Amino acid sequence: MSEKPVPAAPGAPAGAPPAARIDAALLRVAFILVLGTFMATIDATIVSVGIDTLAGEFGASVAQIQWISTAYLLAVVAAVPASGWLAGRFGGRRVWLAAIGVFLLGSVLCALAWSANSLIVFRVVQGLGGGLLPATGQALLARVAGPGRTGRVISVVAVVPLLSPVLGPLAGGSLLAVAPWQWLFLVNLPIGAVAVLLARRYVPVVPPAPGRTAFDLRGAALLSPGLAVLVYGLTEVAHGRTLPAALGITAGVAMLVGFTVHGLRTRGTPLVDPRLFTRPPFGAAALALVVLGASVFGTMFLLPLYFQTGRGLTAWEAGLLLAPQGLGAAAGSVLVNRTIDKVAPRNLVVTGIGLILLGTVPFTQLGSQPGDVTLVAALAVRGAGMAMVGAPVMNIVYSRIEPAQLPRAAGALNMLNTVGGSVGTAALAVILQNRLTARGPDVPQAFADTFWWVLGFCLLAAAGATRLPRTQPGN
Repeated sequence: MSEKPVPAAPGAPAGAPPAARIDAALLRVAFILVLGTFMATIDATIVSVGIDTLAGEFGASVAQIQWISTAYLLAVVAAVPASGWLAGRFGGRRVWLAAIGVFLLGSVLCALAWSANSLIVFRVVQGLGGGLLPATGQALLARVAGPGRTGRVISVVAVVPLLSPVLGPLAGGSLLAVAPWQWLFLVNLPIGAVAVLLARRYVPVVPPAPGRTAFDLRGAALLSPGLAVLVYGLTEVAHGRTLPAALGITAGVAMLVGFTVHGLRTRGTPLVDPRLFTRPPFGAAALALVVLGASVFGTMFLLPLYFQTGRGLTAWEAGLLLAPQGLGAAAGSVLVNRTIDKVAPRNLVVTGIGLILLGTVPFTQLGSQPGDVTLVAALAVRGAGMAMVGAPVMNIVYSRIEPAQLPRAAGALNMLNTVGGSVGTAALAVILQNRLTARGPDVPQAFADTFWWVLGFCLLAAAGATRLPRTQPGN
């Protein structure tokens, strides 16, 4: 099939930016690329619902079976930093299609697993593909859209990662009710096949970055394993294993420090340039995304656990109670789409964080057993707030950076959001375990204590958001 170049505005000279209108062709590209992100992000939460089923199927202990989730997470964290170089070297569409292929291969292997250990290994394969999809898809979409349309189109697709943790438990519970456990993984195949067929036909080819940049092998050996080892150490803290936790955290921090020193000193192009974080508005945007990831993904770890252990609900019932957060996120994305080119980015982000704070407050009062209506309303407010943060932050960065640097910037932002979510979840698990020990049988109050930390994360994100630009890109 012939390759299609990125289209310019009708009648515009070569190299002109695309028109500001969001046309059907761009929406079609956005829909196709978001299928990959949806498939990768929802997979983690679908599988989490089936952990007990998988433990029984393979006769595995809780300590062993939790690695089905942890291995996927670590593989995602390890893969994200390389996404920028891969897209710059081989082209965004080619890397995105390859990532879909790796993810689908991992899904088939997971469905064929014969033991817990084999499933854990195959989850790593799946995670390597899944880690590349969001960053590569976002960078590719930003290149196709151009600076004038990036904000609005990103506001549409950014809602998918917010919906996935809500839809995942419902989808997983529904699948297990009517099909064997293998369909937790096989469900990816039709989605991925449709995404590949549509992408080959409709997604334009974005040329690789000019010039061939050598792969930062030393940086990759320090950054990706360093992040994975750090997250591993934090998960070991959550499970109360002191020695592996101490070794993992120490080694992870040391490797990340080594990467930073290497990135500042190297004469080549580092895998992720540490200097990027000192350039406004990237530094403030990075802080907002890290802390937002910790708050959002940490909360999505806490809430299903609270509904099931604190209130005795099933996974399906817990998923239904979480659904209003997804509805709020959808409503928030519509609002952002209509205002992102008219309202100062900082105002949108600060308002969004304020809504997340407001929606978190009722969960700090779980000890007094607030009613379901209160919690449902709080989740809807949180969802709307989350939608008002991610898209404007990404638009700020993508609209102010050179097109050739988009893959690396997208990789860095997704890495920070993933790491923030991973570290935040692990940290909140440690805090929750501590509060459960301290509170004894008062489980709701232990969760309430933990949500005060979520409020603290939000306040820190708000502090970073105040440094974002007051004006629109180009003003």
